[in-house]
Amino acid sequence: MSSGSLTPRMRPLSARKSAILSVLDVGTSKIVCLIAKLAPQGESDMLRGRTHRAKMLGIGHQRSRGIKAGVVVDMEEAEQAIRNAVDAAERMAGVQVESVIVNMTGGRLSSQHYSAKTPVGGRAVSDGDIHRVLHAACATSARQGRAVLHSLPTAFNLDGTRGVRDPKGMVCDELAADLHVVTSEVAAARNLMLAIERCHLRIEAMVATPFAAGLATLVDDESDLGAAVVDMGAGTTSIGVFEHGRLTHVDAVAVGGHHVTMDIARGLTVRLSDAERLKMLYGACVASSPDERETIAVVNAGEEKDRATHLPKSHLTRIIRPRVEEILELV
Repeated sequence: MSSGSLTPRMRPLSARKSAILSVLDVGTSKIVCLIAKLAPQGESDMLRGRTHRAKMLGIGHQRSRGIKAGVVVDMEEAEQAIRNAVDAAERMAGVQVESVIVNMTGGRLSSQHYSAKTPVGGRAVSDGDIHRVLHAACATSARQGRAVLHSLPTAFNLDGTRGVRDPKGMVCDELAADLHVVTSEVAAARNLMLAIERCHLRIEAMVATPFAAGLATLVDDESDLGAAVVDMGAGTTSIGVFEHGRLTHVDAVAVGGHHVTMDIARGLTVRLSDAERLKMLYGACVASSPDERETIAVVNAGEEKDRATHLPKSHLTRIIRPRVEEILELV
């Protein structure tokens, strides 16, 4: 709905047609490509807005390279990692990917809310009136150095009556719209798009990661009542707030699971690969009484594997907990 946006807008999918959809998740620690077939389905009480059911055809999983905190820092390495992930998904699905929907986590995601008004003159609101008031709100949202990912109407007001969801066909003198605009840094968005386009892939749409996470995990009742979705990645933790069935706030902090791994590596003087293994196998944020008795084998950086020392599991928890508390406090 935004005017002159850098990122492409996906065409609406017919509720009666099947389609093959490819999604690319470019993260700090891993790059994943999913290929799914969307088949039309009737509406359900739990997911009222869903018109299709997804059947997974293929998945490609690759260790991320050239990406830091969700941003491309090495174009050649990022391109190769994306190629490998897409190739693996294509081989499993038996189809060739030509276009992808891409998530955006880096680039300092942020939210802004804007309002605009347009006269209607006492007649019924038409599609043209709705388009005009949304276009006016978008025009005020343009900011230098920011790429618009989403322009989402959160509410319409008719002559001061607030909270109208769909004003079409209703009579009023003045139509007002509240718009939620989600943006990221232009350079981060451009470089991610360039890395994908160098793989000879067309970008159908770019989606803010917390928006995608909310659509994937929340049922309608949860988004109506109000919920915050926290997506904890390796380099970035993103937050999406949903209320009255709509996305109302987005934010992200450049701290994630990789920082926990770094703390373990420094605290125990071990290699990063060993720190990641210890985190995955034995890591916890909340101490339990057996942790003082249970031990873990730790090999110091530069030492041979047969010279491992044994430490209480509680020692690992004492390293992990402060960093996780910091992330949650930032959220």
